[in-house]
Amino acid sequence: MSSKVKDTNWWKESIIYQIYPWSFKDSNGDGIGDLQGIISRLDYIQSLGVDMVWLNPIYKSPNDDNGYDISDYYDIMKEVGTMADFDALLKGLHDRKIRLMMDIVVNHTSDEHPWFQEAKQSRQSPYYNYYHWWPAEKGKPPRRYSHFDATGSAWTYNKATDSYYLHYFSEKMPDLNWENPEARKAIYAIMNFWFDKGVDGFRMDAICYISKDTSWPDVEKIVAEKYQHDWAGYYAHGPHLHEYLQEMHRETLNRPDVTTLAEASGITKEEALDFVKEDRKELHMLYHFEGVQLGFAKEGYKRLDPKGLDLRQLKQLYTDWDRIFELDGWGTIYLGNHDQPRMVTRWGNDDEQFREISSKMLITFLLTMRATPIFYYGDELGMTNIRFEKIEDYRDIETINMYKYIQSQGGDLAHFLKDAALTGRDNGRTPFQWDESPNAGFTTGKPWLKINENYKLINAAQQDRDERSILQYFRQLVLLRKHKPVLIHGKYELLDADHPQVYTYTRTLDQEKMLIVLNFSKEEVLYTLPFVLDVGTEPLVNNMLSFKLENDSVTLAPYQALVFGPLPTDLPPLQDEEQAFAEDLPIVKVKEENSSLESNELAI
Repeated sequence: MSSKVKDTNWWKESIIYQIYPWSFKDSNGDGIGDLQGIISRLDYIQSLGVDMVWLNPIYKSPNDDNGYDISDYYDIMKEVGTMADFDALLKGLHDRKIRLMMDIVVNHTSDEHPWFQEAKQSRQSPYYNYYHWWPAEKGKPPRRYSHFDATGSAWTYNKATDSYYLHYFSEKMPDLNWENPEARKAIYAIMNFWFDKGVDGFRMDAICYISKDTSWPDVEKIVAEKYQHDWAGYYAHGPHLHEYLQEMHRETLNRPDVTTLAEASGITKEEALDFVKEDRKELHMLYHFEGVQLGFAKEGYKRLDPKGLDLRQLKQLYTDWDRIFELDGWGTIYLGNHDQPRMVTRWGNDDEQFREISSKMLITFLLTMRATPIFYYGDELGMTNIRFEKIEDYRDIETINMYKYIQSQGGDLAHFLKDAALTGRDNGRTPFQWDESPNAGFTTGKPWLKINENYKLINAAQQDRDERSILQYFRQLVLLRKHKPVLIHGKYELLDADHPQVYTYTRTLDQEKMLIVLNFSKEEVLYTLPFVLDVGTEPLVNNMLSFKLENDSVTLAPYQALVFGPLPTDLPPLQDEEQAFAEDLPIVKVKEENSSLESNELAI
């Protein structure tokens, strides 16, 4: 098959930058980030070189889950601004050639949405069938699990209708009944309203949950055996899911120059193409959870395995996902977002000795893979987990209600808090660190969520002045990707799959090849390159000052990232017996001077 690029849809070539509005920039001193705050920083966003902003929900909401509980899809949350502010933001982005992707939630609404306010009054209400109900006269409803409920039950009793309503998340977020064509029609009208305003796409929250089996069978055994106790797996396989997505495409997405990004919780790699193959006319992109779920222990809630991450598993997983989209569809790649802890804490090393260099290594990984990269605000600075020690510091409904649930079960709360300090969602929601002024330049008031105390060390103003900073590295890697189609569309090939510390792969397009070598460990590694390079070859990208190639081997400093290229596609490989594999490699603990912040630089 020719390696010529046949399909250059713009969203395949984009870099997405996710903004959590509550935490980006506050313009009025109330401690909550807002649209005017984002507008005031549009030049900064433009300086990053990104192509699209994904904005977490800003619709009118009582904020049980920070905007994911929508009470009016046609209005703006008062905490973040007005519709006029939104229009100004959209124009400001478009003037800078940046597209806007809005986060939309159509699996559920807020219980304060007018539809539900009407529905809960009477079974005769025309809106009663906009939601899922279980009549009390039929007895106890079948077991369904709620992700965010302190009791774990997805059914809540409503006295006025003498029935239980379904909520896969908080009891304040009742699930919409997609089996009702009138409800679907209302949802499509909402989506078209925003497209008509000029929005360029939607990130679709919990979209795989929209179809339910309304015969309401007892499924606990199925969830245990078929989905290994993962309710998301069951929820994502409703009987009419693809039928509804295809209808949604016909009614809303059959437009030029719009895109969608599906949150694909519960979907396996074998099913991914069913959502994004062009000829199916459903969605454009999805993001999976397999990557971010690596490294967890079997016990505990979001507890990391004390043995650490197996890099070989990570390499195989991302290689498998690449293969899914090798001939059709398109993938995305990310390491952090509003549902995850900070990227460098989770996947790199946020000890000050290694934070900067491992952040650069992770940025290199994301920008050299064959998928649309998604960065979360602060990734470009190496922002870290805040590591709250008390439940009172958290604002996240998931963490708070899981704490209550474990407390009700007599569980180990101290261990839960220890785990949450590493994996809790509020770690990724602390306010953006703009400068060294009070509250990191985020607000003149009291921030809605505590600001990480390391903001005087890690902030945008300081990194903007430092030519070797993570921020400057990010900007230059973005430029490199944009100027090298091989890094976007080139074939991906994994090398040295069994190496326990180094992730090596090539990207090849036509007659151009790039070799990427990433040390994912905190050890110094003597690594034999998989190809014979010319004497004197220097890397195109190097996140450190040091580099020495000798006898086809390079000494990789902890978290060092190297990109070689452009290289000819017919590079001679080393003989198999010369390959540098696993346990035979000498490993030397890093010397202090080799990992100092002063030694980090770009070689682009």
